[in-house]
Amino acid sequence: MSSSSAARSPSALAGLTLGALGVVYGDIGTSPLYALKEVFRDGHVAPTPDNILGVLSLIFWTVTLVVSFKYVLLILRADNNGEGGLIAMLALAVNAVNDKPTLRRGLMLLGLFGTGIFFGDAVITPAMTVLSAMEGIEVYAPQYHAAVVPVALLVITGLFAVQRFGTGGIGKAFGPVMLAWFLTLAALGVPHIAENPHVLAAVNPLYALHFCLEYRWVAFVALGAIVLVVTGSESLYADLGHFGKKPVRMAWYGVVMPALVLNYFGQGAMMLDDPAAAENPFYLLAPAWAEIPLFLLAMAAATVASQALLTAAFSVTKQATQLGILPRLRIVHTSVTDIGQIYVPFVNWALFALVVLAVGFFGSSSKLAGAYGVAVTIDMTITTVMTFFVIRYGWRYPLLLCLAATGVFFAIDLTFLGSNLLKLTHGGWFPLLIGVAMFMLMLTWKQGRKQLSDKLREDAIELPAFLEAVFINPPTRVSGTAVFLAAEKGATPNALLHNLKHNKVLHEQNIFVTVKHHEVPWIGFDKRCEVEALGNNCWQVVLHFGFKNEPDVPEALELLKQRGVQLEDMETSYFLSRDIVIPTIGSGMALWREKLFASMHRNAAAAADFLHLPTNRIVELGSKVEI
Repeated sequence: MSSSSAARSPSALAGLTLGALGVVYGDIGTSPLYALKEVFRDGHVAPTPDNILGVLSLIFWTVTLVVSFKYVLLILRADNNGEGGLIAMLALAVNAVNDKPTLRRGLMLLGLFGTGIFFGDAVITPAMTVLSAMEGIEVYAPQYHAAVVPVALLVITGLFAVQRFGTGGIGKAFGPVMLAWFLTLAALGVPHIAENPHVLAAVNPLYALHFCLEYRWVAFVALGAIVLVVTGSESLYADLGHFGKKPVRMAWYGVVMPALVLNYFGQGAMMLDDPAAAENPFYLLAPAWAEIPLFLLAMAAATVASQALLTAAFSVTKQATQLGILPRLRIVHTSVTDIGQIYVPFVNWALFALVVLAVGFFGSSSKLAGAYGVAVTIDMTITTVMTFFVIRYGWRYPLLLCLAATGVFFAIDLTFLGSNLLKLTHGGWFPLLIGVAMFMLMLTWKQGRKQLSDKLREDAIELPAFLEAVFINPPTRVSGTAVFLAAEKGATPNALLHNLKHNKVLHEQNIFVTVKHHEVPWIGFDKRCEVEALGNNCWQVVLHFGFKNEPDVPEALELLKQRGVQLEDMETSYFLSRDIVIPTIGSGMALWREKLFASMHRNAAAAADFLHLPTNRIVELGSKVEI
């Protein structure tokens, strides 16, 4: 959790602002590589002076309204205990409508779909940014055009291959690299603006209005490319917990927005003098002596942008797992000091396969642009919808104020989304397909877990009553402590039943532990542990974790010593029930979804690893459960 900005020293604030440049703004910072080029690429919009000024005006006001007003001023206020991102917003929204089950279910489905689309975005971003950076070869050395895709694939392979080593070392360079990038963006634009200052007239929104009214349908289609200037806006909110609001806002207003505007206006000024520069206005901004350094810096910036989204994908996966909307996956901690630095092998290589597929199939950033816009605008729209429910039902603001605060942004989001849906057959289907597949997986997992939980609850024996019956004629007691993991508080764990049936012994101390994950990011140690004595040296314990807490059960059980329960590490054994799910025809999900859930359940990472249980003190006892 980030500390209060007010308590930070100037040097700490500067360090966080520099860090935000590297992590938060990599995606939106690389949009000048392709955004303006895509508007004029297909010939629908001719690079005439009026059109150039109209498009620049649209770009300026899109950046201002969507990023400066919507995200930086409004969305950043809707933090979940200092944390941001779609899952944090989802938790806020569903908690705000707890007393409205139908609405809560609708918001949960919307949030799941948005999370699925995020994974589509995580595929498109590395492909788009690396390809667009590599296309500098086509401008500076067109004879090597055929090398663009192979070299891009080589860079992407290297990027995914180093993930297992963590980003602690190279991550420190992200901020300085992106600062150099933003300063370069500004430096490239200023000389061209100085040569053609008339381009600054595009700040007047009348140019945007005139362009839209004169061209109407063409302008609507062009919005599908113009929205590319705000790709990465979600990162402002998603990475809020790492840096806090003040550094994110300072980086935007002080460095990122000025650099982006100067670069876009520089590209426009150059195109006013030479309309042919619309072919690739970014790379043509540079003087001849700067071509190679700019190309190398663009590659570095594209790598940073891709890395930032990969890190976010790992983080979202971990949060989704702890909220119970994805199965447990093997998570590797790549730093001994920073718990946020994680690596999820399955996600890494699944994304790698899809990114390679995207680069190979589409082959250029222009063909990927439609896919990119669809993913971005869907998530932007979902975020706006959820913000409405947070400020209306969570913050209890008046209805008219909530509609005014989100209605304009919702209309803007829908307009951009509608424009991008026109590209559905031109690549837009790709992230949508990934999103729908992820949505179906998450929905199946969530509903399957509920079915499994209901079945186990239906067959469960009440723990207090069972223990009372056991101690009428108690079995042999052996030294040490047994920790039995149970999904439901008050239910007798299957592992205990099997242990008594086969081993016919009971430990000297028995602790029945239920782990609960809550829809808040953090739960402190003061609220971690809930203990109830059951008699005969038996205790019922409920451990509470937020979706960003590390679910370390042995560490949490150390808190029992304050309650008079002594646990010796080498004398403690952990008993787990390994349920084998058997799909059956009947009520519940369709049979194919039950089979899918059974497969996911069978292949999920071991609960012992997820809960940080010591591998040499685990006893797993299995049972079959029909759903």
